[in-house]
Amino acid sequence: MNSPASASHNPSLDALHAHKVVLLAVATLAELRESDTASHLERVKHYVRMLAEKLQKHPSFAAQLSPAYIETLCASVCMYDLGTVAIPDRILLKPGRLTPEELAIMKSHTTLGYEAIQRAEKRLGLVSSGLIIAKELTQSHHEKWNGSGYPMGLSENMIPLSARLVALADVYDALISNKIYRQGMSCDDAVGVIFSERGQHFDPDVVDAFMELTVEFEDIAKRFSDSEQDMQNRIEYMASAIAEIAEL
Repeated sequence: MNSPASASHNPSLDALHAHKVVLLAVATLAELRESDTASHLERVKHYVRMLAEKLQKHPSFAAQLSPAYIETLCASVCMYDLGTVAIPDRILLKPGRLTPEELAIMKSHTTLGYEAIQRAEKRLGLVSSGLIIAKELTQSHHEKWNGSGYPMGLSENMIPLSARLVALADVYDALISNKIYRQGMSCDDAVGVIFSERGQHFDPDVVDAFMELTVEFEDIAKRFSDSEQDMQNRIEYMASAIAEIAEL
């Protein structure tokens, strides 16, 4: 029997653990600059797992949604907004409506995140199969089923399945979450919004799976809800960032 010490030094396990730590560390840097809290990524990850495991039973998704795929997907979820680290605070933290020019810069976070991973792979001379899903998520989580999303205007099954799952989970959490500048809506109201976008913003099959999981989604939202300290940290960061912008 392996001792705890020898198990902890298993090279394969150490490499996997290091991979997850780096992904989460980089993603946390992105989250620190947004109005979302650290709990947001945890909730989205759990929503995505619920959707993926539900769709495992669907004949159109069973082959792709293997246990290994789902584990890699859940480990990669934290990376989807990586590109926001390159967006200026004056745009990222702006509480009001963005101008067309600001919106174009904001939308660039999808390609910036994707290209950052590609550049890193190129410099290291190694393309990692473990980062395929992370690249899909960074680039495609704002694509829409009807082709009206960005950055490439992909539609339907042209959008990677990973991105279609994260798109719904991210929007649901954004709708129910309290922001510094607005109150989140109820879970029931959020369900209505999601369903109204079936076949428009979201993959109809993903929405159908979600509609069978609304109780579980609400439970996840409660179990990983933002603490008062989370919100206070966001308020302090935004106040500091706004003060710095004003001094420029």
